[in-house]
Amino acid sequence: MLKANTGQFGLNAEHDPPMVVALMPSTQRHRTVAIGVVVVMLAVSALVAPFVNRQIGKIDSFLPVVQTVTSAADLLTATLLFAQYSVQPHRALLVVAGGYIFAGSFAFLQTLSFPGSYAPNGLIGDVYNTPAWFFVLWYTTFPLSILVYALLKDRGGGSRFSTTASMATTLISVFAAIALLSWVAIAETRRLPSFFTTGLMLQTSLSNQFNIGLSLLGCFVLLVLFVRRRTVLDLWLMVTLFAALPNFLVAAYEGSARFSVGWYTARGFALIASCMLLSVLVTEMIVLYSRLASALVMQRRERSNRFVSIDAATAAIAHEIGSPLGAITLNANTARQLLVAQPRRLDEVNAILRNIEEDSLRVNATITSVRGLFKGAVDQPATISVEGVARQVLRLLQHELQFNGMLVATDFRVELSLVRADPIQLQQVILNLFKNAIEAMASTSLNGRRLNIATRLDERSSFVLLSVQDTGRGVPPQHHDRIFDAFFTTKPSGMGLGLAICRTIIERYGGRLVLAKSSPQGSTFEIALPLEDDRRGSA
Repeated sequence: MLKANTGQFGLNAEHDPPMVVALMPSTQRHRTVAIGVVVVMLAVSALVAPFVNRQIGKIDSFLPVVQTVTSAADLLTATLLFAQYSVQPHRALLVVAGGYIFAGSFAFLQTLSFPGSYAPNGLIGDVYNTPAWFFVLWYTTFPLSILVYALLKDRGGGSRFSTTASMATTLISVFAAIALLSWVAIAETRRLPSFFTTGLMLQTSLSNQFNIGLSLLGCFVLLVLFVRRRTVLDLWLMVTLFAALPNFLVAAYEGSARFSVGWYTARGFALIASCMLLSVLVTEMIVLYSRLASALVMQRRERSNRFVSIDAATAAIAHEIGSPLGAITLNANTARQLLVAQPRRLDEVNAILRNIEEDSLRVNATITSVRGLFKGAVDQPATISVEGVARQVLRLLQHELQFNGMLVATDFRVELSLVRADPIQLQQVILNLFKNAIEAMASTSLNGRRLNIATRLDERSSFVLLSVQDTGRGVPPQHHDRIFDAFFTTKPSGMGLGLAICRTIIERYGGRLVLAKSSPQGSTFEIALPLEDDRRGSA
């Protein structure tokens, strides 16, 4: 198992995925793609091998285009590595970023000095050896940087400097080294060993020796990195080093020279090597960004849902306690009138005070019930009679029904049939249906306000059915399918939560709440709950 220490490039499976490629372990998919790239390069090398020494001719536009793109890719890769360092500071990342700055800078400087690229004899240095020395500097500093990275990457990566100071120090050091080495390759070329003496097409033996040495250096760094491989970055640095090897092998090949098939192929491989890690970094950063964006969207949605739940709980409490509070107010006002009336009717006052006490207890029970509903608390079901709960609700609404001139007709046929439910929550459901019926008939003439409440037994399904029928204007047909949706309401001042909460409560006990019938002459809502005997028999 790989370690998840922030000072090491690894990952423990029990921890969250790392936020930078440097800490991301290579997967089978990464390894498969990398092996595929290596196989393609080997296949191309095998096809080109018989023609490696064949001259194609000088194409002046080839080198400036290819190596300018190579230089840009290397510098962009360095920029992304610095960005990775800013997220997860590790000095080994600074070393790799510095290596890519070396590679991009020397690649571009070689293009400036190469004859025929931007000028017939190059813009800087001598026409023979300066380009060759920039090539040597390019492929010496880069693998050495990767070697240092391979040795440092599993050690503690913290720096005693700030992130900005560390990146600034790295940039200053790297560009200072590039400036010094470039000055030597340009101004002091005559003091350096020569790779070309009599022309651009003939290399000296020293050139072959250098190419063999660079090949061995690349293979050694590749071996060290292979032994210490851990992450996606390690994997693609190995592929990058492997792609650079044809440069040295072609140059060391006896008789090979510039502008041959092998020379052009090697430069093509160098371009591929430069773009490889850049492509991987961009791809993986896009994947990580998409995951981060998805997580952020989910977090915002969760926060929004939390606020909606709070609003829903508040609205549900306000909705459910409105009726008993209204009854308390009406009863208190009536009691005051009775106390000042002559003669005083203390028996009626006592009854009103008893109703106020019951309403107060119901308010408290309602708040507790709604809190339990939104907190996901365990309810307290009991064996109860649907008719008994309906009669209790009618008693609670007695004054309101009288005040609104409602004619109530009951038809209870299954008095002894019991169901299993929380009494308080079932009471709130029936109360809500009764209140909705009263409000639906508010615009109906006093003579036409009739509330029909009935129960019956559905013997086929062993359900107790409670129907609540009003003589209001009914629910418009286009709203039949949405009447139980949360926050949907046909009332000007409604919250749209009452029926949604009622359906949730009834379904919790294996029942159903439906709009059985609706027309301009009224609506009928129906509650169906399974019989307690049926539940026990099926348990």
